[in-house]
Amino acid sequence: MVYLALNRKLSMGDLGLITIIIIGLNVLISFKGFKDTLFFEKYKFNSGEIKRGAKYQILTSGFLHVDSSHLFVNMLTLYFFANVVLNDMGSLGFLLVYLASLILGNLLSYFFHKDEENYNAVGASGAVMGVLYSAILLRPDMMLGLFFIIPIPAYVFGIGYLLYTIYGMKRRQDNIGHDAHFGGAVGGYVITILLAPWVFQQHLLMVILLAVPILILFILQKAGKI
Repeated sequence: MVYLALNRKLSMGDLGLITIIIIGLNVLISFKGFKDTLFFEKYKFNSGEIKRGAKYQILTSGFLHVDSSHLFVNMLTLYFFANVVLNDMGSLGFLLVYLASLILGNLLSYFFHKDEENYNAVGASGAVMGVLYSAILLRPDMMLGLFFIIPIPAYVFGIGYLLYTIYGMKRRQDNIGHDAHFGGAVGGYVITILLAPWVFQQHLLMVILLAVPILILFILQKAGKI
């Protein structure tokens, strides 16, 4: 769990309309899924069903959550980082980062689990990771609070978490969607570079450093080690 250490407190008035809409959709759809099992089963990510044609699950599963705690953590992280992306890239840029990260995260999950008929996943984590990594690329000098306690530079967290995610993808011994997290982070990274190319001039070292874990994953996958 991370948060953005700002010099001022955020209020709902500070949030852009697009962020409020996204949080509202996640809350409404997730609570519908909590109460309606058939709804949840239809729109969750399931590799077997996606292979048989339910491509919509790649998008819809990103608005469902396992429980209220899962939902709260994702929306709280989005709450803290949304404004960084909104301020530098505008509402359309923010929306593109969010949706592209959600979709790319689930596409990467499908790539690694397409032969696992019963692989299921839900959550906005991929999209939120995309927003987080976009914020890191835009403001690499900001400080994060790991577990709300430990101060850590954004770029250290960004590189370290991607490496940890690769480790989690190799082990596959927990219920965390590491594939979606990694894919979402890559989505945020790529869309931010495309929409805000000025980061090459102002944060070139960060662009290169954040690309290293992506290259490592590519090499491991080509070598059949992940």
